[in-house]
Amino acid sequence: MKLNVKNETSRLRAVVLGTAVSNGAVPKVEEAYDPKSIEHIKAGTYPKEEDMVAEMTAVANVFEKYDVKVFRPQIIENYNQIFARDIALVIEDKFVKSNILPDREKEIQAIQYVIDEIAPDKVYKAPSDDIHFEGGDIMLHNDHIFIGTYKGEDYSDCIVARTNMKGVSYIQSLFPNKIVKEFDLNKSMDDPRDNALHLDCCFQPVGKNKAIIHKEGFRNLNDYQYLVDLFGNENLFHIDKNEMYHMNSNIFSISEDVVISEKGFTRLNSWLRSLNITVEEVPYSEIAKQEGLLRCSTMPLIRD
Repeated sequence: MKLNVKNETSRLRAVVLGTAVSNGAVPKVEEAYDPKSIEHIKAGTYPKEEDMVAEMTAVANVFEKYDVKVFRPQIIENYNQIFARDIALVIEDKFVKSNILPDREKEIQAIQYVIDEIAPDKVYKAPSDDIHFEGGDIMLHNDHIFIGTYKGEDYSDCIVARTNMKGVSYIQSLFPNKIVKEFDLNKSMDDPRDNALHLDCCFQPVGKNKAIIHKEGFRNLNDYQYLVDLFGNENLFHIDKNEMYHMNSNIFSISEDVVISEKGFTRLNSWLRSLNITVEEVPYSEIAKQEGLLRCSTMPLIRD
């Protein structure tokens, strides 16, 4: 397989879509990795497997409609394999395995059959365990690579901080000709409305030089201003805390003029349609309860 991904919006040809089959029991509070999951565990509203399977099937059907080749993870019994974006990513023609939470190491094994189709010299893994990054924090924009990180002194104790500056440096080393720009994100284990778990929880390019953004997701306002200057304020769709909580920035582009979005994102979807973008609406509010949405559950392999 010849990989090719240079941005978030070029025409998609092949993708890994996670799976909710055999997702396992509702986790205990102490087993959860993010404040939104904890909120739903405590409230007794944690998503049911059959509902999540139905939501992911709706996405698979959209991919089929647009003739996108879809790979699914092999099923690991009683194991959460929804968020394929976390475990690896493709940049240009390189497949880069993430250094993720140790409890999730099995997930990459479930797509080994996909990795076996890639030339071995195009598959990369960080050389040491203290280099941390996940795919949700890494966003491609042609000559730019945007990377979400956390620079707080409590990084090592902050389970919602998934990408460190060593991870940023490692990606820079693989792509020395790219402009690698890191963004210091706000994190909270207590309030999901104050927690930008990954960069795609508060920012994502869409269409032609447009982007969705949540200003309060950035710890450093200079980082936010960098994106305003790059895209132009008139090209940014600002979402509020509630829209960020419901994951409005975590939609997924099949092309510059086709996106998959949650059907409840009425304000966002209206804006997208005003740009002459086709919005394929799907139900995804149950999966959103785990603080991830459409971008989180997809890993593009080939875009035109």
